[in-house]
Amino acid sequence: MITNTDLDKLNSKDPKIKYGFAKELLKIASEKPEQLYEHFDYWAELMTSDNNILKWTAIDIIGYLSAVDKDNKIDRLMSDLFNFLHGGVLITCNHSIFALGLIAQNKPNFKEKIINELIAISQDKFETNECKNIATGKVLEALKPFVADIKNNKSVLTFIENATKSERNSTKKKAEQLLKKLAK
Repeated sequence: MITNTDLDKLNSKDPKIKYGFAKELLKIASEKPEQLYEHFDYWAELMTSDNNILKWTAIDIIGYLSAVDKDNKIDRLMSDLFNFLHGGVLITCNHSIFALGLIAQNKPNFKEKIINELIAISQDKFETNECKNIATGKVLEALKPFVADIKNNKSVLTFIENATKSERNSTKKKAEQLLKKLAK
């Protein structure tokens, strides 16, 4: 069980302690999210941290917590996650893609909205085209579990088809693989 004293490690001046504990928290969140759920408000607040690594850790943890969010606390964070998604900052965007993908799997009432927001990154401005291509690849990964839901969605299919023309080989391959999966 994680205590408030444990959470103080995230304020440590020693990067090994701070970031080592952040890594440990992500492992716990992925395997036993219920152990972190009681600190939900702490993770929500940490999403606004000036320390990007802690912010990204919190975003990922929120995604994992969707598996045990019996009190629907994540509902109030959806607009923040969408803002991170569309903020044009690649790494923050990628973490929100990851979290939103988990939320869509664990909270079906958000699935359609999340899928639509994910593919809307095609309209977002990033620092470079390469950043946009990387984010597009992350969205393609997040869409994989939803083959049945996206099979007949013209907007999603257009997004995937456009991604097959990506200058980034890994993104192009992800798009081609997803189209094959959808064709089955």
